[in-house]
Amino acid sequence: MKKYLAEVLGTFLLVFIGTASVVLGNLGTALPVAQEAIGLAFGIGVIAAAYAVGPISGAHLNPAVTVGAFLSGRMPAGDVVGYIIAQIIGGIIASLLLVVICSGSASPVTNYAASGWDAAKWSTTSVFLAEVIATFTFVTVILGVTASKHSTAFAGLVIGLTLAALHLGFIPISGSSLNPARSIGPALFSGSEALGALWLYIAAPLVGGAIAGVVARTRTFELE
Repeated sequence: MKKYLAEVLGTFLLVFIGTASVVLGNLGTALPVAQEAIGLAFGIGVIAAAYAVGPISGAHLNPAVTVGAFLSGRMPAGDVVGYIIAQIIGGIIASLLLVVICSGSASPVTNYAASGWDAAKWSTTSVFLAEVIATFTFVTVILGVTASKHSTAFAGLVIGLTLAALHLGFIPISGSSLNPARSIGPALFSGSEALGALWLYIAAPLVGGAIAGVVARTRTFELE
C-alpha cells in the first residue's frame, strides 16, 4: 500500500506543479514563447516527485512508465494495475485542487491545462506519432538511467531534464503529454473537446512506453 500511496503523491506533485504553471502562471496564454518555461515546470515537477517518493515506489508517476517497466521485466504483474490506478488518482486530485483554487478567480477558467492540439496545423496521425516517439524516448531514458548497472544518484535529475527537453520540441505539435495520468485529470474538468481528445493521450503514450519496455527486454543496450 505504501507504494501505491507514494505513486498518488508523486503523480500529484508532477501534475499539480506542471499544470499550475500553465493555468495559474498564465504560461498557457503565452505560447509558443512560454514553452521553455512549461517544459521546465514539468521537468522540475518530475525531479521533485522522483526524489520525494522514488525510494518507496520507484516514482513511475506515469502509466506509460509502468507499462514499460513491466514489459522490460523489471516489475511484477501484480503491481501494474495498482500503480496505474494510483497515478490516475494523483492526477485527478491535482486537477481538482487546481479547479478549487481557480474557483476564487475573478476571471473564469475553463481549461485546466488539458492536453490538445491544433487540428488546423497538425493531423491526428502526426500528433499520435509524436506522442509515441516522445514517450518511447522518455521511457527508454528512464529504464536506462535506473537500471542496476547504470544507477546513479542523479537519475531523477536526468529524467526531469529529459522531460523538459522533450517538451521543448513537442509542445507545439501535441502539447507534449507523454503521460495518460497527466492528461486524464485536466481533461475531466476542461469540457467536451478535451475529453474527446483524451483517447490519443492515453493510447499513444502507452504504445510508446510498451515499445520502450520491449526494446529494453531484448537487452540490446544491456540495461541490467
